[in-house]
Amino acid sequence: MTTLRLRPEGPADTGPVRRVLAAAFARPDVAAPPEVGLVEELRAGDAWIPELAMVAEYGGEVVGYALLTRVRVKSDRGSAWALTLGPVAVAPHRQKLGHGTAVVQAALDAATELGERLVVVLGSPAYYRRFGFSRADRMGLTSPWSGLGEPWQALVLPPATSDAPPPPRGEVVFPPPWAKV
Repeated sequence: MTTLRLRPEGPADTGPVRRVLAAAFARPDVAAPPEVGLVEELRAGDAWIPELAMVAEYGGEVVGYALLTRVRVKSDRGSAWALTLGPVAVAPHRQKLGHGTAVVQAALDAATELGERLVVVLGSPAYYRRFGFSRADRMGLTSPWSGLGEPWQALVLPPATSDAPPPPRGEVVFPPPWAKV
């Protein structure tokens, strides 16, 4: 019986992850979707956290991907680190089988284990609500996408200790590669 295996991305996964992203985000007007370049640039930058780049493997093939990388939340009291989720991709021939949900949950679980407190995402409210995401603007978080309303979402992860500070509020600043998407 073949089962879905969830694990952090390794060096040998670069090509397979590229193929999954290219297939999942394929558009007739571009040779390579911008999400492919985004991941490659994030890998090379300070926002990258290797433990939070998760792959879903089925039958020895990488079929899903979920990435959490660093963002900064700036407020009048200073700044704090948070995470952004994306891109999330599943190979077209494995979509609608729960692989996307599984790989996103694995990434969120890994972030919780690392003591992270806040994740933001721009995406389908119907999809991301299943993980506990809700409108980010109602949590005091702004970004270039705040005006989109419901698709701009955030999730507060469980604290590592009972005396953990509340999650940050303010303007979410994304690493430069995000400006190209």
